[in-house]
Amino acid sequence: MDPRRLALIHGGTTGARHSVGTGYLIAPRLVLTARHVLVNRATDEPWPEIRIRVGHPCGGQAPTLRAELLWHHPRGLDVALLYVEDAADVGQPVRWGRPVGRAPLRYEGLGFPRAAAGTTRDPEHLRGVLPPLSGSGEYYVLDQEPAPAAGADGEKPWGGASGAAVFCDDHLVGVVVHDDRAFANRRLRAVPAHAFVDDSGFTAHLAGRPEGPPRLIDIGAAPPKAGPADGCPPTERALANLLRPLLADPVARWAHARELARELGYETIRYEPSVADLAALVAAHPRALATLCGGLAAADERARAGLTGLLVRARLLDGVSLLSPHEYDGLLDLLRTVCKEHPTLLPRAAREALRYAVLPEILTRPTVSEQDLGGLVEELEALSDSERVPEGTPPVPALLRLVEYVAAAAADEVAAGLRSWSEETARRLGIHPDALRERRVDASAWAHRPTAPVARVVMELKRDDSTDQELYRCRILLAGEDGSRTVLHDARTVPKTPEEAARCLADTVAATAAEPGQEDHVPWVTVVVDRTDLHLAVDEWEPDTSDDIMGGQPLGVEYRVTLSCPDMTDYRPQRAQDQRRRWQHGPAQALVTDPACRDGRQLRHLLGGEHRDAAQVVLNGPAGERATWLQICLAMGVPVVLWDRAAASYEDSERLHTLRPAGRPDELPERVRDFRSRTFAYPGERAARPSLVWEQDGRHPAPAPLLFSDPPKGTHAP
Repeated sequence: MDPRRLALIHGGTTGARHSVGTGYLIAPRLVLTARHVLVNRATDEPWPEIRIRVGHPCGGQAPTLRAELLWHHPRGLDVALLYVEDAADVGQPVRWGRPVGRAPLRYEGLGFPRAAAGTTRDPEHLRGVLPPLSGSGEYYVLDQEPAPAAGADGEKPWGGASGAAVFCDDHLVGVVVHDDRAFANRRLRAVPAHAFVDDSGFTAHLAGRPEGPPRLIDIGAAPPKAGPADGCPPTERALANLLRPLLADPVARWAHARELARELGYETIRYEPSVADLAALVAAHPRALATLCGGLAAADERARAGLTGLLVRARLLDGVSLLSPHEYDGLLDLLRTVCKEHPTLLPRAAREALRYAVLPEILTRPTVSEQDLGGLVEELEALSDSERVPEGTPPVPALLRLVEYVAAAAADEVAAGLRSWSEETARRLGIHPDALRERRVDASAWAHRPTAPVARVVMELKRDDSTDQELYRCRILLAGEDGSRTVLHDARTVPKTPEEAARCLADTVAATAAEPGQEDHVPWVTVVVDRTDLHLAVDEWEPDTSDDIMGGQPLGVEYRVTLSCPDMTDYRPQRAQDQRRRWQHGPAQALVTDPACRDGRQLRHLLGGEHRDAAQVVLNGPAGERATWLQICLAMGVPVVLWDRAAASYEDSERLHTLRPAGRPDELPERVRDFRSRTFAYPGERAARPSLVWEQDGRHPAPAPLLFSDPPKGTHAP
């Protein structure tokens, strides 16, 4: 890149400038630029007057020269050549290049962006990274390091940089044509040189010149090199210390380093790194160490002990991943099949295999989609397995343990692939075969254990008091018919709107219905709230949905939705004992409040006297007293309480009659669901809005405390 070849371009009419752009002198009278700089966008015709100034301002004030559009790409690429009236001394010919490989290359260029304009249009040194694998191939993506903020006037801050020549390793590889605002002005796009230098019209204008027709040279990214020892990052220093004993022989080191660099997409000709240089390469790519160790293990089994020790210690370093790219891609392919055939298997297996770990958030959902797999595997790579292993061998990573559990419950072909993947990865990591075999036996026992159907889906709700919006933190628990409790950990609990919380619940119920042993059983939904939120009409919440045909409907229409309030037991500890007594002696007894019950004292008298064993209360009465009366019922151990949220007084009590509220309590939740369904289908002016508290046999579902911050990497739950 020669600053003397930089060109500032102005296009417009006589006496008026309408466009500003950048160009680069590729021959004494030829300037390469972007076509849109030279034309009137309204007519797509060239500006009648085009003037340029060649040379960087630091070299002195250059004269303004007339120029004219000489060539533009016949197939519409945004590149063009200008013919300048006076020849310039350009020195050595331009070298042309084509980025190759997969590793990002450093690029640079010079342009005149609007953001750098003062009293004059000043040049800006463009620089950053060109990732060859980004984009469709039609354009190069340029990830710019210094980037301007958007202008307050709405004008493009990069306006004027169009036409700038882009260089990699001092070879011209493209021309900047526009910026990408979706990336906050940090990304530019360039037309590749290989897309236009072979055009016959372009080459004709260079024919007969000393420069000759362009000849493209493949440009590959060189592997990173270590910096000064005193400024070496801690991770690089630690990796160099770990690698030095294994790769002291330079010939062996160079061979393994070239293989690694080639795998990572770098140019490897004459690559003969020191240990520090190799450490810099490994530190630049999270999966490089796993790839390097795989090659070392295959080449020399005698290095096994040293490799195992290296891998164990390297897992403590930041930026070092467990899997090589080959292992990572292979696992993703296998898990994609699992997600298609068994969408609930991954989270279900994780709840058993990693029961003491703080699970990644993706695994707290009822299903895992293919789109989530990449991020999920990366999070699982950081988790460890705390169970025992043979002395002197590394622990089994949590990821491999989970893979064994998934394999134990997957279809035969996928299971075989997962086990083969697990064995190969364990061998590379130096894991003792007996340790992996033990995890496999545990997984098989779990997969063949009869699965108890889910009897209830429990959603714990807590109002988010940090905002004025109606947002809730929620956690979901699965209660099995065998009395088991499975918490869907939500380690990064995000406040949700009622619609979002309803969607989480609906997704969980749908996924639960698809689990083994569930058959057609629809779980009962229990919503756990504190006593200040007993008024919530959760049964009326509708999941957000994009279904234009079916639409959404309230939770209480789909499921038996009841409330539970465990914190009343903290308020009155003997409540649990009273509940057990009422369930045991009075499941068929009901207290239906009537006008004779005028206040809370009389209600307490009734519940402590002739209705001491009643398991059910139908709470009629004035709306202003309802919250207090409800808490009295719950504090005195009444496990089933029904009331009408829309009732204003005793006069509205008849609206609950169709529910047969004093009938068999075990049928009441379904009767309430059916009532809600009919009311939703045939809304009436004075329909009841029933709420139902149901405490099951005095046992309260008790999810673990909500965690409101991200757990540290590798954290295990107590």
